[in-house]
Amino acid sequence: MTRMTGRVALCTAVSLGALGAAGTAHAQGFYLQEQSVRAQGRAFSGEAADTGVESIWWNPASIAGMEGGEASLHASAILPRGKVRDENTLIVRPGTAPASVGGDPVAKDPINTGVLPSGAIAYGFGKFAFGLAVSAPYNFTTDYSEDSWARYTADKTELRTIDIQPTIAVELAPGIHLGAGLNVQHAKAELSNYLPNLSAALPDGHQRLKGDGWNTGWSVGAQMHRGPVSLGLAYKSAIKHKLDGTLTNSGLLGPLAGQNMEVATSATFSTPWQAIGSVRYRATPELTLNFQAVRVGWSEFDSIDLGAPINTSIPEGYRDIWSLAGGFDYALDPKLTVRGGIQYGQTPTRDGHRDARVPDSDRLNFSAGASYAATRNLTVDFAASYISFEDAPIDRTTASYAGTPVQTPILVDGTLTDASALVFSLGARMTF
Repeated sequence: MTRMTGRVALCTAVSLGALGAAGTAHAQGFYLQEQSVRAQGRAFSGEAADTGVESIWWNPASIAGMEGGEASLHASAILPRGKVRDENTLIVRPGTAPASVGGDPVAKDPINTGVLPSGAIAYGFGKFAFGLAVSAPYNFTTDYSEDSWARYTADKTELRTIDIQPTIAVELAPGIHLGAGLNVQHAKAELSNYLPNLSAALPDGHQRLKGDGWNTGWSVGAQMHRGPVSLGLAYKSAIKHKLDGTLTNSGLLGPLAGQNMEVATSATFSTPWQAIGSVRYRATPELTLNFQAVRVGWSEFDSIDLGAPINTSIPEGYRDIWSLAGGFDYALDPKLTVRGGIQYGQTPTRDGHRDARVPDSDRLNFSAGASYAATRNLTVDFAASYISFEDAPIDRTTASYAGTPVQTPILVDGTLTDASALVFSLGARMTF
């Protein structure tokens, strides 16, 4: 593989930063938090301190002390909106003055809608309980048009994950619970972008990177239940992912024609750890107040490392962030409980490092929900959320063919505006 080929690959390597991009979906970075409809109804404000299979993702100790079995199934419809707008993005071809990239200056709703499923099951045997949760914590698709102003840094981005969490929990003493789980994750990604040929008169080339792989992490947690107060602490580890796949270049013309290729390669990156603390306080027999703070270690996503024959490391510049939430549960009667809550979340992306693949920003999540006990063994859960995102700059400068005589900088100058998302969820909980 020639030196030029390795440098051409660098353009996609930069684009691989999309693996950190849930963008304006509804959770920070690329983490999707809809693992429970009950949790969504109160804006994810008390999950590590609550009990039952609905909280097993946040705290494996939640199933300790369970008598008999419990199962849940959920689905969330995610409807993001927003505009990724060009302000004055320039391309600097070799030997020429900076020029506008041209193309469609406004990408409307580039983040695709989708449906996110999840579920869990657990059974208690005296002081011990065993459970299994299946979820999709990192899922995201964006798709820009072939003439978008962002085409040299983002075309299509697709990330799919499945997390399988077998869990064991024990009640050490009345109201004292401990739990641990293994997180087995499969990740599959496809990322692409266009490549500028050396003459503006020539059509663009194209580049695509895709791969998949299985990797593991772990979760631990503890709970204390005393009178009207429940406390929960949990930690979910970072997971180092290695995806094996291929890199394909096509449509390069003239002096770059020899760089059209398809080669096998790999990509390594880490998803963040989470440290979760929750408090639930039963203020009256009907009203429970909830608070949750989550510290997310997005600095684990510090680089993306491409293996042989490319052997390139791309810095990402993500930062650790906080998510804070408060909410309530109110039992109107023995069958019907209503919920509400507000969540504030920081973005792990930073000004100067944000590209069109990662149109992420700080956000507020306003949620409401309800549970209805249809029968003695079946409860139906409903939830709806509105997420509002701050406007943010899209300003990460990149370069095609970096470090070669034909290096072509892309001076990105854009803005995320009018971004929001609606999330509607339905679930069912069963005891047996």
